[in-house]
Amino acid sequence: MQIRVRLEAVIDEMLDGRILLDEALAEFEKLYIQKAFARNKKRIANTAHALGIHRNTISKRVHSYRAEERARQPRTLNRRTSPKSH
Repeated sequence: MQIRVRLEAVIDEMLDGRILLDEALAEFEKLYIQKAFARNKKRIANTAHALGIHRNTISKRVHSYRAEERARQPRTLNRRTSPKSH
């Protein structure tokens, strides 16, 4: 199946689900970068080269995606085993 046909099917689903363009573009970019990052063994420079963008851009995006994921995770208490000093 050609890429255009596959994209049209996905776009139809998104439109039916009332996904806004900004949300669709942001999600596409995030997934595209994450997949490229994984394929390039999480190497910033290799990923940047593969996508044709500056390595600082990849670094900032990956950092922001990780921060988003951490923010979504429930917070747990950090219990240390070391004695408290007063």
